[in-house]
Amino acid sequence: MEENDHKIQRKIIHIDMDAFYASVEQRDNPLYKGKAIAVGGSPDGRGGVVATASYEARKFGVRSAMPSKRALQLCPELIFIRPRFDAYKEASRKIREIFSRYTDLIEPLSLDEAYLDVTTDKQHIGSAIEIAKLIKEAIKTELQLTASAGVSINKFVAKIASDLDKPDGLTFIGPSAIGSFMEQLAVEKFHGVGKVTADKMKKMGLFTGGDLKKLSEQELKNHFGKVGAFYYRIVRGIDDREVQPHRETKSLGAEDTFPFDLTIVEDMHTELEKIARTVCTRLERYELKGRTITLKIKYSDFKQITRNQSFPYPVGDLDTILLTAKQLLAGTWPEDKKIRLLGITLSNFGEANPSQDKQSNPGQLSLFDFEG
Repeated sequence: MEENDHKIQRKIIHIDMDAFYASVEQRDNPLYKGKAIAVGGSPDGRGGVVATASYEARKFGVRSAMPSKRALQLCPELIFIRPRFDAYKEASRKIREIFSRYTDLIEPLSLDEAYLDVTTDKQHIGSAIEIAKLIKEAIKTELQLTASAGVSINKFVAKIASDLDKPDGLTFIGPSAIGSFMEQLAVEKFHGVGKVTADKMKKMGLFTGGDLKKLSEQELKNHFGKVGAFYYRIVRGIDDREVQPHRETKSLGAEDTFPFDLTIVEDMHTELEKIARTVCTRLERYELKGRTITLKIKYSDFKQITRNQSFPYPVGDLDTILLTAKQLLAGTWPEDKKIRLLGITLSNFGEANPSQDKQSNPGQLSLFDFEG
């Protein structure tokens, strides 16, 4: 940690609500307590994806963004519940009020997740661990919900820590423990390392942070591109990013890497529909619509292209997103291509403003003032 010795050591808390939407439903409806429930999706299994699953459902393997059909196969007794975003936003607002008792440096990532910088806290408590305990207790007693917390000296480590002891956990990783913790961490646990990258790392004999640490920064860049520099720093526990109170959502999307290359257009359309449904669920969750739809394509040779289409008005419905994605795909002449990945992203949020054309829209939604 020598590189950070000259800087003030931050005290960062990452709060992650436990199965948030499902927990709100179980709190508000006693009939759902102890039951396997899924917020979102479709009871007949014909369409839609799971937004959040209760821990009772997760025991069967039901996960967020899973198609309803698959969720029902895993858990035939699964209860599907229509999302009540107003209820989730109200609960999130109250959680934000609890955060604000201790700090104004709050960076929301979604309705149920946020970073807090308590290096200097309002109540002069001084201990980030104690503040995290007080926040968790307040959420439990005042809102009848549980949260998990990670505490460390930077955002990256705090976020990983919050996921280690769910639900209702609190994990502290102090400065002296970061080095050994990161060395033992499996590569797929590193945020920013997806399944494809993790598989590539494992084929190279890189299974843990300790394995990554043996490579120089240049070697990591050679193998993984610019993100190699990020891996080099993170595996050493170095993350200088500040908590940003006014974080805005710039884009929202989903993508999927396939176990085999797609060569048939009909198969590509099938996968695009799955991805578009996931995107629509996320748009609904945050109550967003965008004026630009972007299609991302990665081929078997890892060449990557993007194509986009903008609209004079915000869109967010499945039909428009899927049709646009198919049209953008058709423009790349996919018949003779081998496609490894497809992704759909919406951006340029907010209402159209003729006077601003290509300027940034000042009405972009901030993720706690909000969202859904």
